[in-house]
Amino acid sequence: MASYLLIESRDPFDSNDVQFTTELATGLAQAGNTVTVLLVQNGVLPARAGAKADGLVALLNAGVTVLADDFSLVERGIAPARLRPGVTPAPIDVVLDHMAAGHKTLWH
Repeated sequence: MASYLLIESRDPFDSNDVQFTTELATGLAQAGNTVTVLLVQNGVLPARAGAKADGLVALLNAGVTVLADDFSLVERGIAPARLRPGVTPAPIDVVLDHMAAGHKTLWH
């Protein structure tokens, strides 16, 4: 088994490309890999509680760890208390931690 970090910067309400990350992450998790998705920039928008976010729900249901960049949340006025259950705020430094640990990393 391998460990993966996928970084999603796009807003699924504006870009159909986000489905790529969702499908890749869920497929990797279903194959037994450890997968983390870090939402950055506009990618944090579906992390709001109550937002229509089928892709994000699919990630959580597949056992993928979902993190939201705390700076991106602040920039968009999203308080951590307003995040969907299962999404955890995290500093961007988490990318370095994953890379240093040898996790395969992909930024989309």
